[in-house]
Amino acid sequence: MEKRDRGCAWGCLVIPGAFLLLLTPLLLFEWYWGHELWGGLAPAWPGGAYVFAGTVGALIPLVFLAWAAPLTRMDWKRSKPRSLAWATASLPGLVAGYLIAGAISATARPKRRRDWDGDCYREGGPCWVHVHYPWLWAVGLAACLAVIALLVGLFVRHVRRSSATAPSTAGPADDPTPRSPSGTGDRRPSV
Repeated sequence: MEKRDRGCAWGCLVIPGAFLLLLTPLLLFEWYWGHELWGGLAPAWPGGAYVFAGTVGALIPLVFLAWAAPLTRMDWKRSKPRSLAWATASLPGLVAGYLIAGAISATARPKRRRDWDGDCYREGGPCWVHVHYPWLWAVGLAACLAVIALLVGLFVRHVRRSSATAPSTAGPADDPTPRSPSGTGDRRPSV
């Protein structure tokens, strides 16, 4: 087998394996904690399930920022250990992103109506959540957009402050003196 063929075979195994590795936590979260999250924790949250949905929506951009900010500091050409440390620092944001994505995916109803069985309507199930809290998605989306707008505003404010030029400590330019080397006080003699 040629070296090129082995690379293709390796890629054909790695890509589906990585996809399953990334998808498995979301499925496990939905299967084991989704019903308890939306059936128990969300209604008991201070303010109810709508405030819980707003909290989840507000966390989306913050978690993304916690994941992406360390990755922007990586520079493999300058220092590989330091870049690896920044990549490691982004892992808590990635894990929190999976938790948020799991919480959101636990409210997804099956596409076909005929698949809405008793488990879907069980307390905390996706159909139950949508029946009892029909505007859950809108509250989460509004909270997400509000936090994004706030973060953009803070970033713009930070950029404006950092780009403003500092006041000069130098005084005004000195006037020419009559005792200059040319004797004209930096004035040109009339010709």
